[in-house]
Amino acid sequence: MRAWFLIVVLMMFLYRYLRRRRQYQEESLFGDQHGCHPMKSRFPIKWPLGLDVLHKQWLANADQRLLAYQQPFLDQLGPNLEIKIMGSIGYTTYDPPNVEAVLSSKFEDYYLGTRRGAMFPFIGEGIFTQDGGAWRISRELLRRPFLKTHYQDLRGFREPIENCLSKISTRDGVVDLQPLFFQFTLATTTALIFGQPVESSEDEEQDSFARSFDHASWITTLRSRLTDLYWIYNPSHYRAACKTIKTFADGFVSRALSANDHGKAEAVSDRYAFIEDLYAALKDTSLVRDQLINILLAGRDTTACLLSWTFFLLVRHPHVLGRLKEEIASVVGSDVNITRTHIQKMGYLKCILNETLRLYPPIPLNVRFAKNTTWLPQGGGPDGDSPVLVRKGTGIGLVPYYMHRRKDIYGEDAMTFRPERWQGPELDDIGWAYMPFHGGPRLCLGKDFALMEASCLIVRILQEFPDIRLPPGHSIVPTGQEKQELTVFLKSADGCKVVVR
Repeated sequence: MRAWFLIVVLMMFLYRYLRRRRQYQEESLFGDQHGCHPMKSRFPIKWPLGLDVLHKQWLANADQRLLAYQQPFLDQLGPNLEIKIMGSIGYTTYDPPNVEAVLSSKFEDYYLGTRRGAMFPFIGEGIFTQDGGAWRISRELLRRPFLKTHYQDLRGFREPIENCLSKISTRDGVVDLQPLFFQFTLATTTALIFGQPVESSEDEEQDSFARSFDHASWITTLRSRLTDLYWIYNPSHYRAACKTIKTFADGFVSRALSANDHGKAEAVSDRYAFIEDLYAALKDTSLVRDQLINILLAGRDTTACLLSWTFFLLVRHPHVLGRLKEEIASVVGSDVNITRTHIQKMGYLKCILNETLRLYPPIPLNVRFAKNTTWLPQGGGPDGDSPVLVRKGTGIGLVPYYMHRRKDIYGEDAMTFRPERWQGPELDDIGWAYMPFHGGPRLCLGKDFALMEASCLIVRILQEFPDIRLPPGHSIVPTGQEKQELTVFLKSADGCKVVVR
């Protein structure tokens, strides 16, 4: 009996060995056909399993300077490198041709991998956890309502903007704008997708939802960093936060569909159009709810981060702030009803937003996994210009944060906040070297919505508080050396402190 058992075990190992050997032979042949070479640069590792790298990254992250810690290594190693951690080989790239390959020309060769499982308890079955056919259906469903917002006026932003201005005006001394921006974008996004802003809810319910949303977002980030082991970290408080979020969203869905069942005025119908359009296609309230939470995650955090970093930079660069105020006075004057025409005429404001998104892209890094054996156009061979074989299952980190700071692309002052670089022909051919809103088939659907709401609030704040400035005694550190809170998105760890009077 024991002999037969040993024979079966040995046959299983032999089968796996031969299958893996055949796979490597096929991959080698594939690599030869495409002229692939090993990756030129490798991240230096001293301890077994790369534990030294993990330890140093953990310390840098605890100090809230992870991206600053890694910058010198990447400057030295180049835009493409191989890293071996815990026995697994992965690649990091911030080389435009490789980024374009992963996100566009070889889009079908990559998928989300472990990100789906890590995020699923929080945002469920939605556009940010889907691949393939399911993702394409979600993309088309959500594209239509966002397309409608592109042609609408900006009146929907007015009430949240005035509420935000009122909150600022009640603060004395130093004001931290960052939490107010998160409240603002939560209101605008919930108004878009739920039919009414979250501010219309009871204070206790609103606070519970906001706290749960922040907590679930943070834990989801930690789970994502565990890659294949994300399932290990599933604490009870995380599950409770996810339940609170879904219960809150379910309430809005039920309210919208109930109103539809009993008939309603046209104005009410327009309010709930986002939910009704999704339900008409999906016929499942849980799927509708999950899609709404997916959009809420992106819509709230990305724009709030953009607003925070914009004012963080403006008060540290008075000459830029002064020029922007002159443009606002020239284009808008004292008119508080900001229109698309106003925003479209403000070229310098657009340059400022472009430059802020360059230095502080809301999603500073992203990961894709090879769905099948494929290749990257650059990074291999002695000169780093040859293709690199990417085996099935290999993870590739895409890092726009570092790509946006490359001196060979943006010049020797790439680390400097200089909006003027976006004027004239200097960056006309920037292409895939600039991707604050992702790129390719997964290009952000809410790009126009985000830029318009950010632009409107910036203009109104500077109209109401023209003396806004950096608080006395606040030190100014080089760009990129400030403390950063790195979750799914990139926040300022010290907030956005200003004086408005």
